[in-house]
Amino acid sequence: MSNELLWILFALVNFGLIVGVYKLFGKTGLFGWIALGTVLANIQVTKSIDFQFGDFVVAATLGNIMYGTLFLVTDALGEKYGKTQARKAVFIGFYSLVATVIVMTMSLWFTPNADDFAHDSLVTIFSLVPRIAAGSLIAYIVSQTFDVFLFHKIKTRLPDHRHLYVRNIGSTIVSQLIDTVIFVPIAFLGVWPNDVVLDIFLTTYVIKVIVAMLDTPFVYLIKRLRPLDETA
Repeated sequence: MSNELLWILFALVNFGLIVGVYKLFGKTGLFGWIALGTVLANIQVTKSIDFQFGDFVVAATLGNIMYGTLFLVTDALGEKYGKTQARKAVFIGFYSLVATVIVMTMSLWFTPNADDFAHDSLVTIFSLVPRIAAGSLIAYIVSQTFDVFLFHKIKTRLPDHRHLYVRNIGSTIVSQLIDTVIFVPIAFLGVWPNDVVLDIFLTTYVIKVIVAMLDTPFVYLIKRLRPLDETA
């Protein structure tokens, strides 16, 4: 399967899993996804991939879908439970990433024994994480906080249910631009050639906009859904 088709399938699987975790565990499940997604997005972003459209090939990083789901979740939380719960989710994600960086950095300090086969792989992944995490932490807290603010600012002007797509897409595409402007230079300048970094910057933002549009039906679905723990 091509990267292009797999990307679409991967996005739909991620969105479906969020709906599932909300149905099973309600608001707690969405908080759990924020913690999980923040960590996984920062691991996935260490993998670079290519998309090919005819003779045109562009470079991208893998974590954009998972990172985009965080905006889906905070928007869904804000829509159903209010601004305070959305902001709580943002800080849960922030703490999860800080804890991951601390724990995994310390784990690399241990000397592996002669039979170990995992240490080198862990070093390959997590030795890159501190720089990526620094960029991600700054970008995450700024862009997610702004996303919550803008979502509710739009909601005060356009509160009707039918305008949920405006709140979701509008707040996300602006916040994701802020995120990309902060994250990409911190994480990748000097690590990869400048032309590759520029490709990643452009494709990352375009992908994030596409994710914001693709996830909108799932925000509507979550809004209509009653979790199992609320149906009794």
